[in-house]
Amino acid sequence: MAEEASTIHTDVLIVGAGPAGIFTALGLLRRGDRRSITMVEKGLPIERRRCPREATGHCAGCAPCRITTGFSGAGAFSDGKLSLSPEVGGDLPQLVGTDVVADGILRVDDIYLGLGADPHVEGVGHPKSVADIRRRAIKAGLKLVDCPIRHLGTEKAQQIYARVERELLDAGVRVLFEHECLEVLVQGEKCLGAVVAPTGRPQAQTKILAAETVVATGRRGALWFDEMCAEHGISHAPGPVDLGVRVEVRNEVMEDVNNVLYESKLVGYPAPFRNKVRTFCQNPGGFVSQENYDGGLAVVNGHSYKERKSPNTNLAVLVSFNFRQPFHEPIAYAQHVGRLMNMLGAGHILVQRFGDVLEGKRTWPKELSRSNVVPTLADAEAGDITAAMPYRAMTEIVAFMQAVDLVVPGFAADETLLYAPELKFYSNRVVMDKHLDTNVAHLHCLGDSSGWTRGLMMSSVMGLLMGEELSSR
Repeated sequence: MAEEASTIHTDVLIVGAGPAGIFTALGLLRRGDRRSITMVEKGLPIERRRCPREATGHCAGCAPCRITTGFSGAGAFSDGKLSLSPEVGGDLPQLVGTDVVADGILRVDDIYLGLGADPHVEGVGHPKSVADIRRRAIKAGLKLVDCPIRHLGTEKAQQIYARVERELLDAGVRVLFEHECLEVLVQGEKCLGAVVAPTGRPQAQTKILAAETVVATGRRGALWFDEMCAEHGISHAPGPVDLGVRVEVRNEVMEDVNNVLYESKLVGYPAPFRNKVRTFCQNPGGFVSQENYDGGLAVVNGHSYKERKSPNTNLAVLVSFNFRQPFHEPIAYAQHVGRLMNMLGAGHILVQRFGDVLEGKRTWPKELSRSNVVPTLADAEAGDITAAMPYRAMTEIVAFMQAVDLVVPGFAADETLLYAPELKFYSNRVVMDKHLDTNVAHLHCLGDSSGWTRGLMMSSVMGLLMGEELSSR
């Protein structure tokens, strides 16, 4: 039984302290806006975010996961890549205009530089080499999307966001750490704020009444906000979901692409199903990592540090699914696939050699020990990904990897490692206008939880635009 809720009054409520939420606050403050701001964050302040795996080598099952929650969101523990092109990072240009997004990227980039980001930009200065890679991609039936990238690095990103956290706190922003949003408060067609509670203590509720409410809960909060949309009549449409694997190869295999582009974004539509398949989140000298979501779901990701390097490069290969009526639960579908993978791995991430996938056999630990590619996720469980991955997705992953092998020889070698599940949850796309207003007055949804963005830069841009929009009202 819930305790009697206390009440907080604020001008602007921001649910989620990831990049979109952070830059909403920065957009307000840097315009000189004096309205009160309250942020609600499920995880810890950045100075307390430490993953126990770094010391033990094994996932400790923190609840909530310290990699996916806390100030700056999952971005603080990713490799922190800022894609400097409106062509990369989701469909925000369709919502607010390409010119607006391009200008926003420049201004967000300036903010990151002012906070200490590396001025060096990856993926520029090698036009002839890029042309050679593009030529091979065209021959293989793939599209190369070359995009300038500013690489923050996992450890440097944490330092940068620590400066942001201090700036917000010094400016008087109230941040409720270790609190989760239980419900947005909607009366008629107007949002009044939200109900929050300490993480794990839903009975100790606080009602936050706000003139404007911004939901920016990231991929982790996508399913929760879908439920809010259904419950309160917030207009939304089915969004895509990505299923795939994280591929790991030796740096020597990816050397040319790493040196020329840093991140090669390749896109294809392999036969026979013609789903969109793409590479994503390439980490030269990086480390494969595990992230935990609510309910014990373990998914795979990748990190790359500025200073600490491994002998391997990892990247995701993702298949996009766009479901149609009558099905309307793409996130639940992806979670179900992920849980099947976790069952096969006894709660661990699965890893399998590509050659074993082609031969229709599982991978055994002794086979991994003989490989040139030493897994950087030490406690991944050798097994059989194909026993849980849907046939359609697995077929397209294999075909796509073989096409990429024509661009990057050795990519589809027998010893190439595949980790699963690699899942990207995006909220059902929230219907908004170019001012980022939903059909419910005074309610806005940003970042990956909106279904409009993917990644650090676009979420930051959307947040900055939101802050500036609110400051002008």
